[in-house]
Amino acid sequence: MEELTVNLHMHTRYSDGHASHAEIAEAALRAGLDVFIVTDHNILVSGLEGYFQKNGKRVLMLVGEEIHDRTRNPQKNHLLVLGANRELSTFGADPQSLIDQVNQADGLSIIAHPIDPELPGFDELDISWEDWSVHGFTGIELWNGLSEFKIVVHNKAQAAFYVFFPQFLPHGPHPDVIKRWDELLAKGQKIVAVGGSDAHALPEHIGPLSKTVFPYEYHFKSINTHLLIPNSLNGDLLVDRRMVLDALRQGRAFIGYDYPESTRGFRFTANGKEKTVGIGEEIPLDNGVTFQIRLPAPVECRLVKDGKVIQSWNKRDICSYLATQPGIYRVECYINYLGQARGWIFSNPIYVRSNPPKKPR
Repeated sequence: MEELTVNLHMHTRYSDGHASHAEIAEAALRAGLDVFIVTDHNILVSGLEGYFQKNGKRVLMLVGEEIHDRTRNPQKNHLLVLGANRELSTFGADPQSLIDQVNQADGLSIIAHPIDPELPGFDELDISWEDWSVHGFTGIELWNGLSEFKIVVHNKAQAAFYVFFPQFLPHGPHPDVIKRWDELLAKGQKIVAVGGSDAHALPEHIGPLSKTVFPYEYHFKSINTHLLIPNSLNGDLLVDRRMVLDALRQGRAFIGYDYPESTRGFRFTANGKEKTVGIGEEIPLDNGVTFQIRLPAPVECRLVKDGKVIQSWNKRDICSYLATQPGIYRVECYINYLGQARGWIFSNPIYVRSNPPKKPR
């Protein structure tokens, strides 16, 4: 499998971002991304998808949108829509209808910033997701960079600190979002977890000082979604686009906080009696399944089954575990950075299924 570093959920001047698509592509090239996905608010900007190349490097830009009900205040229930190939913002008032339309268009729907509280003093409202009665969506934004800022900041002094020293901000996904994801998985739904930047590159004035709040390039070196695809990108837009969207749809992905140290090379596989599978796949239990975890650096690693930690390792870069029960297994890793443990890697699950009943002779 080939690995792609993908950054998704960002905004241009077509909505409330502060750069053009081409300027964002320049930042993506400098950051070393393979793919980035633009999602402006309630507008599908057509005709811009493709490769940007410079100095022997290239990056693939895909375009979706972030849809919500513009008539509602505050504007809850934001949904990232990818790969639908048509404008669907007219359905934003009804989240379930919107998800149904996305599915009919063979697109992907991802619940954006499930927890996104208000930020008093900054005119930032609570825009968390509220309608948890919906079904049929593809995924959930487990870790959102801008939402985390709103969660941890309590005053203007803290805000100024993180604006000037953003590397101190990321700690990990909100525990309640992880809990919600595990609950959805436990109900039998295959919900794909992704990491999103929610990048805007907002210009701010703090007293006499001017500063861009979290430039695009910072986001692109921070919380990324890493995809595993069967073949390398070959420059054919339609083929490569399909591989990226298929990997997202199937959950062949892990979230990596790449700022302290690159998460490229992480692997999580399950070896059974007849086959080996990777992230996002299913395997029968048979007489047991052996998990293999390979880390890019020796850190704290946790194996989670059905929402509970069942095994942990410290300062190990190779870990293994024999599973004797069916369940939903995933991996969390934590790295010590700037004086504390921070979330580093969050994998999508491998699904170990019960053995089918034996057929009578």
